[in-house]
Amino acid sequence: MITTTLLFFPLVIGILLFFLKGENVKKIALGASLVQLVLGVTAFVQFDKKQVLAQYVTNIPWIKGMGINFHVGMDGISLILVLLTTLLMPFIIMVANRNTYKNPSTLYALMMLMQFGLIGVFTSQDAFLFYIFWEIALLPIYFIALLWGGADRIRITFKFFIYTLAGSLLMLAALIYLYLQTPLPHNFSLQALYDLQLTEGTQNWVFWMLFFAFAIKMPIFPFHSWLADTYTDAPTPGTMLLSGVMSKMGVYGALKILLPIVPMGVNDNAHIAITLAVIGVIYASLLAMFQKDYKRLIAYSSAAHVGLIAAGVFSMTYNGISGAVVQMFAHGISAVGLFYVVDILVNRTNTRQLNELGGIRSVAPVYATSFMIIMMASIALPLTSGFIGEFLLLVGVYEYNGWLAGFAGLSTILGAVYMLKSYQVSILGDKSTVSDKFFDLVWQEKVILFPLIVLIFVMGVYPKPLLDVITPAVKNLFTIMEVTIK
Repeated sequence: MITTTLLFFPLVIGILLFFLKGENVKKIALGASLVQLVLGVTAFVQFDKKQVLAQYVTNIPWIKGMGINFHVGMDGISLILVLLTTLLMPFIIMVANRNTYKNPSTLYALMMLMQFGLIGVFTSQDAFLFYIFWEIALLPIYFIALLWGGADRIRITFKFFIYTLAGSLLMLAALIYLYLQTPLPHNFSLQALYDLQLTEGTQNWVFWMLFFAFAIKMPIFPFHSWLADTYTDAPTPGTMLLSGVMSKMGVYGALKILLPIVPMGVNDNAHIAITLAVIGVIYASLLAMFQKDYKRLIAYSSAAHVGLIAAGVFSMTYNGISGAVVQMFAHGISAVGLFYVVDILVNRTNTRQLNELGGIRSVAPVYATSFMIIMMASIALPLTSGFIGEFLLLVGVYEYNGWLAGFAGLSTILGAVYMLKSYQVSILGDKSTVSDKFFDLVWQEKVILFPLIVLIFVMGVYPKPLLDVITPAVKNLFTIMEVTIK
């Protein structure tokens, strides 16, 4: 029941918000997101950490003639991403409340509908349902970027639409083929797809169709070219949704669809997938080093982190996959924090250009300290949220191939270079013309940033609750893959 409530509550609120006006829209959206957070935390606390199968399951017939059920539930991997979604949404809505947007009722409605789609993706136990929610999650962010984006939003959102549409069609074709291979009467149940005994050749071409769909959404090299423009041009709440949560959809799809259904295809082609991911890590990091626009720099930084997460997934090692799930959670927190501190910077100075900034620490020490802590989490400093996941990821990639791990490890070094350099230029140094009018954090901004900082330290010091939830689901994933291979 809790899964169904988590799923449909934001849908109802989203539809309601379309018809409301005034300041009540902001209050209702924030209140609804806090209710969702309570539900997400409740699901996490009550979750049986010893059980490997999905919990909080609802399974009722939907389209009987095609064997499609409304089948939702959460295993440990699903739960972590549902918790991340419900955790970040109140912060994203509070950030939206700090800015002024035209037609706010539509904006908040789209944000709630996007939460509906994201939770649907992370809880679907039916492949057709997974695809429907995948598409639902894409539509709101498309309109958020199109309606509230920058001057070049039409070209940028069109490019984003083409990329995502191509990936979606490939995934749909692969899922229909897999559906037709299930015993009569055919059905889209994920378990039925896991039980398929496909030949190695079939698994290879199905792998590539699904891989392209998920790689575009992560995205990893060379499917990344839509990311920087979209992240930079979208309004800050949209960018937070994209980087904090939506980028995890592709990784989740690889974990729940790709690996357990076509494990031989993954095993045969993992060297290509992981190499592309590692290339993407280095390429995005190098691009970040030469950016003058702060928001664009953070966008490439996000691409580098997701590339390393993808490398961990395709290492097909226990440490790599566990690290990927942990790091998805950690990256969501730090990405939202980074984009918000840059949003504050832009609102105070009216510029994102690094060469126009400087000396902010002397006039806003609390802001500078908060920025530093979130940045340290992003570059995986020990005792911060980014460390444990990145450590497990690098161990997993090393278990797959030492050379690839060496190149992947450059992400930590390059990340430190471009993040510390950008911080030095923008926050430290001599005062600039824009720093004179900069002021320190106000209480509304502290309400957003300080809880994120607490989460960074709590997760960095004591990640055990997350790992306890993840472990049974990861072990079950390996069990499914071994059975399928046999």
